[in-house]
Amino acid sequence: MGFIELFLTGVGLSMDAFAVAICKGLGMRKIRWRDALVIALFFGGFQALMPLIGWAAGSLFASTITAVDHWIAFGLLAFIGGKMLWDAFHEEDSPCVCGRDCATCPRRGGADCDDPEAARQAPIAPPLDYRELVMLAIATSIDALAVGITFAFLGVSIWVAIAIIGVTTFVLSLVGVVVGNQFGSRFEKPTTIAGGIVLILIGLKILIEHLTG
Repeated sequence: MGFIELFLTGVGLSMDAFAVAICKGLGMRKIRWRDALVIALFFGGFQALMPLIGWAAGSLFASTITAVDHWIAFGLLAFIGGKMLWDAFHEEDSPCVCGRDCATCPRRGGADCDDPEAARQAPIAPPLDYRELVMLAIATSIDALAVGITFAFLGVSIWVAIAIIGVTTFVLSLVGVVVGNQFGSRFEKPTTIAGGIVLILIGLKILIEHLTG
C-alpha cells in the first residue's frame, strides 16, 4: 500500500472519530481550543495505537496464511466499511431538543440547540470527562485494530502507516469539533457513508491486485 491508499484508509477509519468529535462540538456554545486539541489528541493517539497492536498480533501468523492474506484483508475492510454503511442508514436521527429532556440532551446549549433559555444557561464548554474520552477513543478505534492485522499480511511499513492514520484522525477530529460547533450534526451521516465506501473500495483494490498480479 502506498501513501494514497494509507491516507484514504486513515480517512475512512477516522470517520467514527469525526462523527463523535462533531457531537463534542455540539455541546460547546463556544469552542475552547484546549479541549478541542485534547479530544483530537485522544482520538488520533488511539487510532494510531490500535493498528500497531493489530499488526503485532497479525505478524505472528502472517507466514502461515500468506496464500489467503488478500482475502482476509478484503474481508476485514469490506466488513468494517459495510458496518459503517449499515450504521449510517439504520441509526435513528437524534430527536429535536424540544422533544426530549433538556437535562440529558447532548445538544443542550450547543449550536444545534433550539431552546434559547437552555443555550443561555449552558456553560460555554462543559468540562471534559477524561474517562468518557478514553472509552470513546477506544470505541472509535476498534476497527483500526482489524486494519492493523491486514497491514501485517500485506507487509506494510507499520510506522509510516500509524503516523499517517494518527495524524489524519487528529486533524479530522479537530475539524469535527469545529464543524459540530458551527454547523450542527448535518454532516455526520454523509461522512460515515463516505468512510465506509472508501474502506470497501480499498479492500477491492487489494483483492484485485493480488488476483491479477
